[in-house]
Amino acid sequence: MKQPARLTAKVRCAVYTRKSTEEGLDMEFNSLDAQREACEAYIASQKAEGWVLVPDHYDDGGVSGGTLERPALKRLIADIEFGKVDVVVVYKIDRLSRSLMDFAKLVEVFDRRNVTFVSITQSFNTTTSMGRLTLNILLSFAQFEREVIGERIRDKVAASRARGMWMGGSVPLGYRVENRKLLIREDEAAIVRLVFQRFAKVRSATIVARQLREEGVKTRRGNPVDKGVLYKLINNRVYLGEAVHKGKSYPGEHQAIIDQKLWDDVHAGLGKSPRATYPGREHAALLRGIIFGPNGRAMSPHFTKKGDRLYCYYVNQDVLKHGADSCAIGRVAAAEIETAVIDQLRGLLRTPELLVRTWKVARQEDDTMREDEVRTAFLPLDPLWDELFPAEQMRLVQLLVQRVDIAVDGVAIQLRTEGLRSLVAEMRAKEPPMPDHASRTVARRMQRAAT
Repeated sequence: MKQPARLTAKVRCAVYTRKSTEEGLDMEFNSLDAQREACEAYIASQKAEGWVLVPDHYDDGGVSGGTLERPALKRLIADIEFGKVDVVVVYKIDRLSRSLMDFAKLVEVFDRRNVTFVSITQSFNTTTSMGRLTLNILLSFAQFEREVIGERIRDKVAASRARGMWMGGSVPLGYRVENRKLLIREDEAAIVRLVFQRFAKVRSATIVARQLREEGVKTRRGNPVDKGVLYKLINNRVYLGEAVHKGKSYPGEHQAIIDQKLWDDVHAGLGKSPRATYPGREHAALLRGIIFGPNGRAMSPHFTKKGDRLYCYYVNQDVLKHGADSCAIGRVAAAEIETAVIDQLRGLLRTPELLVRTWKVARQEDDTMREDEVRTAFLPLDPLWDELFPAEQMRLVQLLVQRVDIAVDGVAIQLRTEGLRSLVAEMRAKEPPMPDHASRTVARRMQRAAT
């Protein structure tokens, strides 16, 4: 009697391939194709077990096996989580990962979704303890191999840079690469010499950047020249004919664009900014990080020394890069804008509407909060503001104010709801946001008022 055919469950197999470098990927038949062909042949040999190939390709070309941040691998994990894959097939274990820790994370995903892992050139079964031990040993060697290769590459780059060779990377303005060597590109080299000559004469990156923009000089990508580009250019020792590696410079194989005298003239004028040596400048800028100009760009604190006095300004980022004409309000005196913001803040803290709003927000976390407790938290701040140390004033402003926007017609303040809630919590816990000397001042004033 003829036996009925045995039904075999379908097993969906996904092939994952990887190559660490992009070399050879443009060939008609590359390493990824070879890996896939071998894996597909193995899946076909398991047809009797119900193995079928999923149509999606999971190929990572030019990506290291020491990280999980790989596009194709992420797609594969997502499909596994959605239940689209039953078996992951690779040519060798190190194609999936060269990191023992990363592979442990992948195995955790496989186990959670009941997915089997197969390496067609290394036979083992991950469902047994011996199979897992074998897997860990193989992965340890793969990780060791990756680290050794990395050390060899770093040593080779360091030795090559010490010999003055060009080892790749962003090609500096004024040069081009031919046969792995830097050669001068005369049209751009003229711009480099012009920048150094202007800087040696003017001693101001802002003025030089403005002059170059007016003359239509642009970077290689077609962007206007700003101060950041200038400082990066005049500090690049490649233009002296040197090769730099990890802070050390060596005589390079390429030709210099400028001479040592011009380099020295430029760098003799790069003195320290007065704000770099100003003690306590961290606490001088009350609105650091929260003030913005009319164009939406951040404004940074800058200091200018005249005689023995130091003046603080908030300067728009566009002005720093593109000059004073790039923004309607390029800079504002720190004292004026800080006074205006503090006056507005103190006025807001006195309004009943803000007290009620803060009370309602605080009650979302603590329903025992009373309105009079919120009022008690806010009322002492107004009369005692001038008694606080600058550091404490800055802490309160940063706690309560989320954003300060300067416009041509005024100043707008955006309060930080979380900060208001935190302030109330501080006061309720009897940890006032003011130093002890301020608390004693309150007591003295209340005593004088009573008498």
